[in-house]
Amino acid sequence: MKHFPTKEQILEWIKDNPRTTSKRDIAKAFGITGQARIELKQILKELRTEGHLTKTRNTFRESNTLQNVELLQITAIDNDGDLFAEPANWKGETHAPSVLVVTKTGDPALGIGDRLLARISQSGDEHVSYEGRMIRKIGTSATKILGIFKQADYGGRVIPVDKKASKEWQVAPGDRNGAREGELVEATQIGKAGMGLPKAKITQRLGDASAPKSVSLIAIHEHGIPDSFPDKVEEAAAAAKPVKLGKREDLRHLPLFTIDPFDARDHDDAICALPDPDPKNEGGHIVWVAIADVAHYVRPDSALDREARKRGNSSYFPDRVVPMLPDSLSGDLCSLHEGVDRPCLALEIKLNMAGRKIDHRFTRGLMRSPASLSYDQAQAAADGKPDEEAAPLMEHGIKPLWAAYFAARKETAARQPLHLDLPERKIILSDEGEVLSVAFRDRFDAHKLVEEFMVLANVCAAETLEAKRISLLYRVHEEPNPEKLEGLRETVESVGLTLAKGQVLKTAQLNKLLDAAAGTEHSEVVSMSVLRSMTQAYYSQSNFGHFGLHLKRYAHFTSPIRRYSDLIVHRALIKAHGWGDDGQTPEEEASLEETAEHISQTERRSMLAERDTTDRYLAAYLSERIGNEFEGKVSGIARFGLFVKLDETGADGLIPISHLGREYFHHDPDANTLTGEKSRTVIGLGMRATVRLSEAVPVTGGLMFELLSLNGKEMKSAPGGRSRGGPNRKHKRAKNRRSKDTKRAKRKK
Repeated sequence: MKHFPTKEQILEWIKDNPRTTSKRDIAKAFGITGQARIELKQILKELRTEGHLTKTRNTFRESNTLQNVELLQITAIDNDGDLFAEPANWKGETHAPSVLVVTKTGDPALGIGDRLLARISQSGDEHVSYEGRMIRKIGTSATKILGIFKQADYGGRVIPVDKKASKEWQVAPGDRNGAREGELVEATQIGKAGMGLPKAKITQRLGDASAPKSVSLIAIHEHGIPDSFPDKVEEAAAAAKPVKLGKREDLRHLPLFTIDPFDARDHDDAICALPDPDPKNEGGHIVWVAIADVAHYVRPDSALDREARKRGNSSYFPDRVVPMLPDSLSGDLCSLHEGVDRPCLALEIKLNMAGRKIDHRFTRGLMRSPASLSYDQAQAAADGKPDEEAAPLMEHGIKPLWAAYFAARKETAARQPLHLDLPERKIILSDEGEVLSVAFRDRFDAHKLVEEFMVLANVCAAETLEAKRISLLYRVHEEPNPEKLEGLRETVESVGLTLAKGQVLKTAQLNKLLDAAAGTEHSEVVSMSVLRSMTQAYYSQSNFGHFGLHLKRYAHFTSPIRRYSDLIVHRALIKAHGWGDDGQTPEEEASLEETAEHISQTERRSMLAERDTTDRYLAAYLSERIGNEFEGKVSGIARFGLFVKLDETGADGLIPISHLGREYFHHDPDANTLTGEKSRTVIGLGMRATVRLSEAVPVTGGLMFELLSLNGKEMKSAPGGRSRGGPNRKHKRAKNRRSKDTKRAKRKK
């Protein structure tokens, strides 16, 4: 070797050859052999000490730079949907460089915390130095934690907001991302689990956790619901223009009006009815159902379409809506507001005098609603007390529509859909987000009327697409499985009712059960038990029918502003009728089953987030009433305790089994009971209970009760808790101690 390389030459070579950087590779490149290897080893050590190199196992790399191939972890997603990552094993002295992750069609979806192996290159963007192109996704996402940050000298801790979480997370000073005491934060697990508290790094600060409007924000982030639109999606929505008549059918002469909650921001559907003038259908009705033509604005594979599919549906919270589409569409151009022309997909349905459908047809039209009524307004008008807005609709709107409804419900009664009509809670908030009251929503004929005709429209959509052999997404609800049915049978028997065995289950049998319980103290328990025995509805390209509605075919068509499934059905109808180039594409048809699975998951995600938010608001409302007594019913039985639902608010709270008394309680999962070993007290579903509120935690939504009485009989609670070991454990421990004392005494002798 003529010349030993300088430090600069070694660093330059490592930079140019990032894949082959072991000491042997470096020695071979510069022809270093024999005793000269010792000098090379010393130089490499000096370069590491000076911070120029980082050693990973047996290879060297230039500090503060990235290799051609890196293991990355997604750390952020911006408003445009761009993904940013950091090297997962960064050892440099400076902050880890940010990498823009460039994805291509077919790459798996990535979220915050996901890891991927990526090919790294220099970026032309002045704001980010590197780009990374996925080679493959590595494993699953790192554990994500949503919680409250508690500051400490060593950094702090994250207290999870999930009431099922059993541990806190430790945050080092360098991993707190500027978080302050009491802030709601999002964090990801770092390192491997070991002794002591698991470690986490704060990735996002979400604001003051104690602020009332943080309640829904917690659920949005906990369940990963996208709550802001990328700029290009907002721009596409803002560029949309009103629709002119063109080749559409002019429906502006029809009194198509909307009926929605008083605070609704969007109006998907409008309805009206007319007497059928056809002498062959004497006493019959023509019902029109018009649905917002979202497909005109949201074209397949556009930025709007990709974002709508990602969300799957809108999510509704007491203080906000997270819409599927930007407000300029969902709250304006797509919404069927009164007095303005709006594009629609409309359905004309002919009913006979008995309410049976004898014909239907779809059309693509332009409508103009004469009024937007609330359910309260529509019901008052139907009851003969119209207000100023509803009065002009009485003769040609309200009266013929209710006449058609009374006819249609005869056919529905013969079909026997499930008679489940459970009360819905309504949380009233102040402008600041404080809970003012919790009550149950009124349920009118107006609600049932709208549901009646929406269900009928959905059936018509499925029938038409099947007849025209066009692929679609069905709304599927399969019948209960045998295990759940047996559990239901045990429950209803415990309240003196029966569900026959050995028959093919039909909704009529369950309705007989529900009707027998109606008006009794067991009504809610039986209704909830029937509901819990049901399978969960989902979307599928295959038709398995809808058990709950007792329908052979069913597809969602009536809410395309807030459900992606309905937009899919609209596009299928456009293709089937040749109404334009914005219908179903071959690519969309090929991915229908994948779409069905995805939107079924997003629907469940929203349901869980909405339920969690309600629980947290109820806990916040009740937190001012710790120590108060409430009346309720036993709503759930578990090995670890029982749940009681309060009459006043419908809130569910836990009574731990350790607080039931100084005896062992046996759990029978089949009969859904807890039985005291000594007292033989049996606790079952539906029993009346008086409880005292002992704990309410708004941030988790958790409620804890003390049981004061059961079916009017006073219960002796055990505040200190009982032994978890079951019967006679205290006696056994005493006996063991005596045995040990005896053995010890013998050894001393």
